[in-house]
Amino acid sequence: MTNIAEDKNQPELPKAYEAKLVESKWAEFWEKNQFFKANPLSPKPGYCIVIPPPNVTGVLHMGHALVNTLQDILIRWKRMQGFETLWIPGTDHAGIATQTVVERNLMKTEGKRRVDYSREDFLQRVQNWKDESEKVILHQLKSLGCSCDWSRLRFTMDAGNNAAVKKMFKKLYDANLIYQGDYLVNWDPVTQTALADDEVEYEEKQSFLWHFKYPLKDQSGYIHIATTRPETMLGDTAVAVSPKDPRYQHLIGQKVILPLMNREIPIIADHHVDPEFGTGMVKITPAHDPNDYQMGITHNLPFINIMTPDGKINENGGKFAGLSMAEAREAVVQELKALGLVEKIEPHVNRVGVSYRSKAVIEPYISKQWFVRMSEFGKKLRHIIESKQVTLIPKNWENTYFHWIDNLRDWCISRQLWWGHRIPIWTNKNDPEKRICYDGEGVPPEVEANPDDWTQDDDVLDTWFSSSLWPFATLGWPENTPELKKFYPNSVLITGHDILFFWVARMIFMGDYAMGEPPFPETFLHGLIYGKSYWRDAPGGGITYLSEKERMEYDLGKPLPSDVHYKWEKMSKSKGNIIDPLEIIEQYGTDAMRMALCVSATQAREIDLDRRRFEDLKNFANKIWNGARFVLMNLKGNEHNPALTAQEFSQGVNFSLLALEDRWILSVLNRVIKSVEQKLTTYQFDQAAQEAYDFFWRDFCSYYLEIAKPVLMGKSGLPGERSNKQKLLAIILCQAIRLMHPMAPFITEELFHALKSQLAGVTEDPHADPYTQDAVKALLSTACTVSPYPVPRENNIDSDIEKAFGFMEKVIYTIRNIRGEMKLPPGAATDVHIIGTPQQESFQMIEQNLRMISSLVKTGSIQMHENEPQLGFASFGLIESIKIAIPLPAELLKNEKDRLLKEQEKLNASIEKLRVVLANPEFINKAPPQLIEKQKQAFSQNEKDLEEITLKLKSLD
Repeated sequence: MTNIAEDKNQPELPKAYEAKLVESKWAEFWEKNQFFKANPLSPKPGYCIVIPPPNVTGVLHMGHALVNTLQDILIRWKRMQGFETLWIPGTDHAGIATQTVVERNLMKTEGKRRVDYSREDFLQRVQNWKDESEKVILHQLKSLGCSCDWSRLRFTMDAGNNAAVKKMFKKLYDANLIYQGDYLVNWDPVTQTALADDEVEYEEKQSFLWHFKYPLKDQSGYIHIATTRPETMLGDTAVAVSPKDPRYQHLIGQKVILPLMNREIPIIADHHVDPEFGTGMVKITPAHDPNDYQMGITHNLPFINIMTPDGKINENGGKFAGLSMAEAREAVVQELKALGLVEKIEPHVNRVGVSYRSKAVIEPYISKQWFVRMSEFGKKLRHIIESKQVTLIPKNWENTYFHWIDNLRDWCISRQLWWGHRIPIWTNKNDPEKRICYDGEGVPPEVEANPDDWTQDDDVLDTWFSSSLWPFATLGWPENTPELKKFYPNSVLITGHDILFFWVARMIFMGDYAMGEPPFPETFLHGLIYGKSYWRDAPGGGITYLSEKERMEYDLGKPLPSDVHYKWEKMSKSKGNIIDPLEIIEQYGTDAMRMALCVSATQAREIDLDRRRFEDLKNFANKIWNGARFVLMNLKGNEHNPALTAQEFSQGVNFSLLALEDRWILSVLNRVIKSVEQKLTTYQFDQAAQEAYDFFWRDFCSYYLEIAKPVLMGKSGLPGERSNKQKLLAIILCQAIRLMHPMAPFITEELFHALKSQLAGVTEDPHADPYTQDAVKALLSTACTVSPYPVPRENNIDSDIEKAFGFMEKVIYTIRNIRGEMKLPPGAATDVHIIGTPQQESFQMIEQNLRMISSLVKTGSIQMHENEPQLGFASFGLIESIKIAIPLPAELLKNEKDRLLKEQEKLNASIEKLRVVLANPEFINKAPPQLIEKQKQAFSQNEKDLEEITLKLKSLD
């Protein structure tokens, strides 16, 4: 195995942390040493995550960065805890999205569409495009620090997954759980394919409610209908009213003449009609509306399809044939106006379905499709969640899940595409009722024997069908592989809550159906990342989104002018609020981005990602670097103090020499290790990251290192205490590096090897303390990423020690506060006087830890008093019953006296002026009472201020 840092003479760490140099080095090192390769035959307990496969349609976005960072944290953590970890990487073929992208590209470059190629030729072009795109995505995943087993890379259309898809399709088909039928589907006229209900997004759009008149057949008058889709009247086969609406009882059973088409259609009664909507009479177009479809079946109405697959009016639309649906709407309204059949047009907000991929307006469309009978799985899917076989985290997603289950509809799994798993059904050309479902390689034997008699279904399966098999297909199913035995069920699924129905629920039912148990015991559904959208009000109305440069300036704190506004919104190119993870890595480093995402990963539905967080966490990375650098420099020693040798370190810490700060830092460290472990176990990533951050920045760097400095520099301390402090520093740094490694892997790996190099030659000593033995064991590891994760030692978590240190913190805070109120320069040393009773525990505590005060505050002498001394001009603070006094330093006395004399002079002048005003009868008689009272209050306040300043001047003298 490659070992980078074994040279004890390695130069000291550079002053500045260079993320780019560090990241490329360790990414290559990890992969070369195959640290992430899983062994299914290992005796270690298994821990497995399968990556939510990113679509091969483009670069990764910040949502991918988030979900993969969270997965990597868990995988690295469990690997260090001694689990046999498997994180399976892969990509999704993304049928609709990928085919759309490739078709657009071919139209631009070659001026051709899909149908201009043979199916095989077109698929090869898509495959070539996919291969190039996948390379980019994999490079980006590695840039994020993802510790996947790259030898097990999968693709949702690779040979193994294709075998699994065919096997599952046949299993469901043979059980009569897959069927084909004409059905009203959500049709995307741009990609010309059906979409499942869950793949339709809804937007509110300003439209109109058109009121039309249809003439009664008996010429006795007109009925009045209201519609939001005038163009679909071309396919009307009835008009419906509520059976409880008294206005129209006499019309039920009569017929009307459908305008423009001159077709007789009946007036029917159906309970689905809302008498409050429009006129209470609705046109029924069974072939183009979900509600009308059900009425069409109930009342045995004709189904007239008026639309072509590409969204135009077909021959059933008469003279409107060839128009797009939008054009037909305008033409129909104009024709009806000319006939005098338009009563009125009202503004109306309409809820419009759009494709989640192409963003085309969805059209309800009668089409022959393949479906899974989901009603067969509803009870089981509910039971799995209710019985906690799968736990949704956060728990509030259960209600959303159950609502979906309660409204479960059959799943449309066929797509009118070429790119995807082709449906493994062959139909006999001479006898269409005769079909073969085949799950083997190639074609069925019957087809091979008589190829001219058979044809394979042209459609492919919905992308979500293949990805629903991901947790077990990636482990080798349908074969009973060692991987399947070791790693199924997977340990956890982490994904965004927006695909709870698309993917999570379907994986649960597919896994349970194929394997007899759900695919994972827990699912953590993280929030969706939102960014700040900035815009400027445009002249004459509307808005203009800002340029990237302007957005970044405001993101980083530049004040907003009055005409610029912002709000948090889901990231979108059109709104200009996308944050590119690769740009963030380039600017701030991978670890800073990972930590920022981790700190942001609350269990809320939305994650407001502020760009300033990356800056904050870059500063934290620098803090880690500088803190570690300080430790390593002081382990090396200098001309006055010897270096800590590997042999000395291996012998362990002398616990009898530990001071309060030593016992405190060990207590806090163990408490934080315990808490971080608990937070990661419950997927509270933000809190885990924050606690690690606070420990290193505040507890370790701001307090412990500062307190340790005088001892390390040989300015104070008992014999042997410096060596003891060095050992503790090395131990704590080794613990902290490993604690933070899952969240910030690159910088911690670099520092681990620097510490390993500094202490090269350490040996395991059975007589050493547990902390030293733990550190030695870690430093003998090949890399931080495979070193043992720190284990909390409960017996060293001491609330009394932390309380005692907390008291000393208050003392130091009080001294700093007094100095701040006195406006003393940071570098000015001051004497400190502690006044109390020697018998007091708190008094004794301060007396025993005076070195701590002088380490953290610029002090001269620190004196303890039972009786308050005469200090002259001084400021005071009180903690419990302890009084702290700080006299003004002699060199500052003159400056303070001059300031007070000037203030005294100003006050005397003001008092004299106010005295004259208040003694003036004319002012008293004519001025408003409020003004007189204000002047009196000013006079009184000035006299009080003067008295206080006079006392201060006396104390100075």
